[in-house]
Amino acid sequence: MSETQHITLPVTGMTCANCVATVERNLKKLDGVQAAVVNLSSERASVEFDPVKLGLADLIARVEYIGYGVATGEADLVIKRLADDSDARRLENALRKLEGVLEAQVTYAAEKARVKYVPTIVSQAEIRRVVAAAGFEALELGGDAEDAEAAARQHEINTQRRLLTIGLLFTVPLFLLSMGKDAGLLPAFVYNPSAAAHLGGMREAQPWFNWVLLALALPVQFYVGWQYYIGAAKALRNRAANMDVLIALGSSAAFFYSLPITFGWLSGHVYFETAAVIITLIKLGKFLEARAKGRTSEAIKKLMGLRAKTARVVRDGAELEIPVDDVRVGDLVLVRPGEKIPVDGVVVEGRSAVDESMLTGESLPVEKQPGDPVIGATLNKLGLLKFEATKVGRETALAQIVRLVEEAQASKAPIQKLADQVSGVFVPAVIALAALTFVGWYFFGPPLAVNADINAFTRALVNMVAVLVIACPCAMGLATPTAVMVGTGRGAELGILFRSSEALERAGKVGVVVLDKTGTITKGQPAVTDIVTDGQITPDELLRAAASVERGSEHPLGEAIWAEATARGLALIEPQGFQAEAGQGVEAEVDGRRVAVGNLRMMAARGYPLNSLETAVERLQAEAKTAMLVSVDGAVRGVIAVADTVKDGSREAIAELRRMGLRVVMLTGDNRRTAEAIAGQVGVDDVLAEVLPGDKAAHVKALQDFGFRISDFGLPAANQDHPQSAFRNPQSIVAMVGDGVNDAPALAQADVGLAIGTGTDVAMAAAPVTLISGDLRGVVRAISLSRKTLRTIKQNLFWAFFYNIILIPTAALGYLNPMLAAGAMAFSSVFVVSNSLRLRRQRIG
Repeated sequence: MSETQHITLPVTGMTCANCVATVERNLKKLDGVQAAVVNLSSERASVEFDPVKLGLADLIARVEYIGYGVATGEADLVIKRLADDSDARRLENALRKLEGVLEAQVTYAAEKARVKYVPTIVSQAEIRRVVAAAGFEALELGGDAEDAEAAARQHEINTQRRLLTIGLLFTVPLFLLSMGKDAGLLPAFVYNPSAAAHLGGMREAQPWFNWVLLALALPVQFYVGWQYYIGAAKALRNRAANMDVLIALGSSAAFFYSLPITFGWLSGHVYFETAAVIITLIKLGKFLEARAKGRTSEAIKKLMGLRAKTARVVRDGAELEIPVDDVRVGDLVLVRPGEKIPVDGVVVEGRSAVDESMLTGESLPVEKQPGDPVIGATLNKLGLLKFEATKVGRETALAQIVRLVEEAQASKAPIQKLADQVSGVFVPAVIALAALTFVGWYFFGPPLAVNADINAFTRALVNMVAVLVIACPCAMGLATPTAVMVGTGRGAELGILFRSSEALERAGKVGVVVLDKTGTITKGQPAVTDIVTDGQITPDELLRAAASVERGSEHPLGEAIWAEATARGLALIEPQGFQAEAGQGVEAEVDGRRVAVGNLRMMAARGYPLNSLETAVERLQAEAKTAMLVSVDGAVRGVIAVADTVKDGSREAIAELRRMGLRVVMLTGDNRRTAEAIAGQVGVDDVLAEVLPGDKAAHVKALQDFGFRISDFGLPAANQDHPQSAFRNPQSIVAMVGDGVNDAPALAQADVGLAIGTGTDVAMAAAPVTLISGDLRGVVRAISLSRKTLRTIKQNLFWAFFYNIILIPTAALGYLNPMLAAGAMAFSSVFVVSNSLRLRRQRIG
């Protein structure tokens, strides 16, 4: 079985949920396509397919065949080192083999290359790298790689603006003339004196006046509104019906009904202004919607804008400033104070503080020294740093964050399924209802007054047009994806990465939060917390002696003692005659004195008196700290307590989670006494202690299924219900927060897995949500953001359904003028997008 390939296509020309369904359905029809998800808000199609059966060109051809487009970019490169025409052909072939490149033309005489590509698949930086790999040099580029897709969107906005302007230029005078004529406000020469009160007192205009109205209506109907006819034709060709069909039917009914009256074949009132106002108002709504939709992706643009444009590298002993795309793995990069770090790497020289808030959401700068990692796009605050580049291009943390956010935005939330199902039958149902409205009003409507200014046919037609133009499938199609786009983008700004819109939705329904202790609640690194002496020696002297013995120790407790002494600036002495006793401690000669560092068993085995330190040892052990006794020349002189300390912010985060109504459970492999001591410090609701790494997932499952601790009842046998099944709570949504390799199964088992960003890649790969920062307050922000996004989606869906459920029958009953209906329809989708944009300004966490 061949491996599947995943690509994202920027699709243009989609206007409503029915367009989305049409593109999805047609892509899925292709042999080899395994999955296709289309997003109206981001205007992208995410496709998973078998590359053996079809290629990129086949996918694009299908999208274009059904009447839509794929945004492409063009790169113009000046190529150096071309020796002859065969070199040009060789480079051309190399470029055409690059995934995402649609066309490549290399001209030897002009030393130029023009490449047409899909910007969501390949970047101009990658194109340049292919040129370099082929042995040539690209001196300049035309345009900006990331701007290709944005240019297509901007072109659409500019087109809508131009059409709206033309529509207003013709519609406003058309509307004023028509209304003025009906109200008798126009000069006398406009009116027909022989038919002054022909229509219920309404003065009839001269025959030429209708021709003036027709002249004003024609450009609106067939120039401004032409794209609706094109869209309707495409939809009908694909055996579908979309918003364009409704607009084309509604405006055409009013326009073409007015033609025979204008030609003098029939008598009556013309409705050119109705047709023009419908098209112009909807065009206004589409223009505002396009602008608002552009703002939903501002978070992605802001992230991409964080990247440094150039980098200062050291090559062959010389310092060079080069484009950031030209930085290679292994390059030594220099960053001065106040400059952005261009790519990911590891510090080799220098010390500084780096502001990582743009990626992690944490405001405090992070100290960096040799051996520490640095992240591209972060800001160097103080000193000069020299680092080795380890990840460049699409491998950098920033590029991966952008990719994750884009993938999440392209996915569909479960809550969207109802809207998709309704959208599939919505337009045909509206057309059927419009037809019934016409029939009902024409044949069964109440009798008209004798002097009425309309007849039964006109009345039925006006009400049918109102039904056609009031219906809005756009609002339903935009309700979920716009909120998801803003929510995931806002999350990225806060250092929260959702892998899918489903994860974003489920996080808001969480009822139980399970926190792994080590590395999540605590720092995961033992540190010295207390130093108690017998009064015969100072704390620093005791620490210096113990640290000298532990110097170079690989034991975590020994490293903690050595690290504390180093942090205090104590001068350590090289130990002599070092001895280690497994499970007890270490001993060596320091400065002519015999120093031992170990546990109670070690001191008891040697018969060393504790010198009244028993109370201190018991107190420290009760606080879940490891007490390390230090003896000097056969007498215990003090105790050094080592413990895994609680992270800054853990207490506040857990308190906030509980205030949000969540049950907080701590999961750890530590003994119960130690676990409960930590639990007491941070205030969790429950503790699951002495849990083996392999059993973490089972404990999470028990909380999902039964809502209680396995330690209370024991693990159920395989394929067998738990004896306490009366406690079963299938509605319990459990979130698991962890950072280590042994957390990965539990993260995968949980309804929502949240990986702390300071943890391992394995944990992050298993988690639907990643917190870039190691701060537990990120969990609060993630759940709060999810809840607010979910609330926004529900508001949008309520509006979209409520609007259609209330106003379509209102129009069918004859209470809505078609022009008012068009205005309401135009602004319904604008409301949905604007409501989603409110998420950008809301306080999260």
